[in-house]
Amino acid sequence: MYSRTFSVAALVALFSGVWYYAVDPGSEKASLITSTTGTSRSNPSQPSGTFVPVDARSATPRVPTGPGEAPAQSPRKALVVEDDQFYTHDILDDAPLSKETGAQGQQQLEMLTPEQATEKLRRNQESWLVGRGRGVVRYDVVQIPSNNPIEDDHAEKIVEVPQTVTPAESGSPSSDWMFWGVFDGHSGWPTSAKLRQVLISFVARELNQTYKSALTDPAINIPTPSAIDAAIKKGFTLLDHEIVHESVEKVISSNTKRAAAELLAPALSGSCALLSFYDSKSKLFRVACTGDSRAILGRRGSNGRWTATALSEDQTGGTPSEIARLQAEHPGEQYVVRNGRILGALEPSRAFGDASYKWSRETQERIKKYFLGRTPSALLQTPPYVTAEPIVTTTKIEPEKGDFVVMATDGLWEFLSNEEVVGLVGQWLESQPPSSTPSASGSSWPKSWFSTAASSGLPVENPNSEQAGLGQRGPIRQYSTAKNSNERFVTEDKNAATHLVRNALGGKDRDMVCALLTLPSPYSRRYRDDLTVEVIFFGDAQGDGNVVQNREASTSAGDGIKAKL
Repeated sequence: MYSRTFSVAALVALFSGVWYYAVDPGSEKASLITSTTGTSRSNPSQPSGTFVPVDARSATPRVPTGPGEAPAQSPRKALVVEDDQFYTHDILDDAPLSKETGAQGQQQLEMLTPEQATEKLRRNQESWLVGRGRGVVRYDVVQIPSNNPIEDDHAEKIVEVPQTVTPAESGSPSSDWMFWGVFDGHSGWPTSAKLRQVLISFVARELNQTYKSALTDPAINIPTPSAIDAAIKKGFTLLDHEIVHESVEKVISSNTKRAAAELLAPALSGSCALLSFYDSKSKLFRVACTGDSRAILGRRGSNGRWTATALSEDQTGGTPSEIARLQAEHPGEQYVVRNGRILGALEPSRAFGDASYKWSRETQERIKKYFLGRTPSALLQTPPYVTAEPIVTTTKIEPEKGDFVVMATDGLWEFLSNEEVVGLVGQWLESQPPSSTPSASGSSWPKSWFSTAASSGLPVENPNSEQAGLGQRGPIRQYSTAKNSNERFVTEDKNAATHLVRNALGGKDRDMVCALLTLPSPYSRRYRDDLTVEVIFFGDAQGDGNVVQNREASTSAGDGIKAKL
C-alpha cells in the first residue's frame, strides 16, 4: 500500500510524466480498487491498467501561528497514476493546473468532485414517455464517452404501421413497430454513425416488403417467424454490403482521394450492432445481435423478485459457437482465431465495416496503392472472416409482469453481470414514488411492480450466478471490495440507464466514480470503455398517441416530443 503526504511540487519532481488528479476531501481512507486486463477492439497490444489497493490518510494541516495569517488549507485528495497503478495521498498545495508540452508530456488535472461527476453522468441522459397504449410506456437512454469522440451511437424509432401492411382487427388501432438500437464502434466512429442514420430504415423496408408479400396470399396473411427473421437479417447484410463493397466501386469510379476518405471511412472502421424490434400487435420482441453488445429481459416472478434472461449471445473470437463457425468456414487455417481474436487482431466475430477482414487481398492492395489503406494481414487467405449477419431471438413480452429490457454496449457488461443489471433496475423501480408517471397519460407505475417491504439486497434471483455456458462473458473489471449490494450500490438517479452506469462505475464508492470519470481520453480507455445503455419498460398505459420527453430524467436538449413515423 501507498501512504504519502508529499506536496504537489515534490510529487511533480519525483514522478515526472505522471498523471495527477486532485479532489475535494472525501473519506479518510480510499477504497480498494482492482481491475483485470482491459479490452481493445482492434489493437491487442494496447496496455492494460491495474488498480492497486490504496490507503491515503489525511495530512495534518498547519495551524496559523500569528495574527492575520491565513487559516490552514483543508487537505485535498489526489489520485496518482504511475506505471498503470493507482494510489492516493493528500495535498495542501494550491498550485494551479498545468499542461506541459515537453518530452515528458506531464499533465496535471484536478479530479472531479461528486457533484461534477454526477453532472457528467447525466449530461447525455434522455427519457421518453410513450403514450400510445401499445405495450411500451417508457424508455431511458444514457451515453458516457471514454474515447474522444465517443465511438458508440444509438437510435430509436416508432413506426405506425398502416392497415395495408398489418390489417388491424375491427375496432382496434393500427399496430406499432418500435425499434431501439445501440451501436458499439471501434477503430473510429464513422461506422456506428452510419448505423444510427440508416440501419433501422433498411430493416423496416425489408419488414414492410415481407408483410406486404404475406398479405397477397390469403392462406398466409401474416409472415412466418422465419420470414420476419430473414427480413431483419437481409436489412443488416444489405447495409453492410453498401458500406464495404459498394463504397469501393464508388471510390474507383470517382478516382479521387477525397472521395476515398469520405466513402471508405465507414468501411475501414467498424461497429457492433444490437437492434430490437417490437411488434405491438403480437407483443413479440425480437433482438438482432451482430457483435458483443447485449440485451437482457427482466421479469417479476410471483415471489416479487426479478429474473434475468439473456436475449443475445456475445459474438467474439472467444465464443465457442463462433469459433466453431469460423473454423468450419475456413478449414485448414490454423490462425483464423488466435488468442480470442479474428486473425489474432479483431475481437468481435460479427460486425459492420471492418473491411480489412472482408475485402480480398487484391482489393486491399488496389485501395492501398491508389487511395489509402494498410497492408493486408499475412494471415489473410479466404475472406470474409467477419460477417454483419445477426443472430435473431424472439421473446413474448408480458407487460402485466412488469417486463423491461436492458440493451447496452459491452462497456456496461465489463462491470456488471446480467443478474446485477436486472436487480439494479428492480431496485430503481422500487425506489420510484407511486405517483410517478411512466406514460404521457399520467397513469402511475403498475402497483404489482413494487414489493411491500424494502429488500435486503438486490431483488433478483441468483444474483451471483455464473454466465459461463450462456455464450456470454462475465464482468472482467472489478472495482469494489464491498461484501454485499447494500454496501456497493446506490439509488440516486431518476433515469434508469444513468442509475446503471453510476453503479457500474463504483456506486457508493464515490471516489471510484469520480476517478473513472476524471481520467481523460485516450488514457481512460485502459480502465473503461464508452458506455451506451437503454432501458425499455413495458406496460399497457393509455395516452394521447405522442412520445413525450420525460424532463425530470432528461438532460439532453430536445424539442420535448417525438412524432411517430
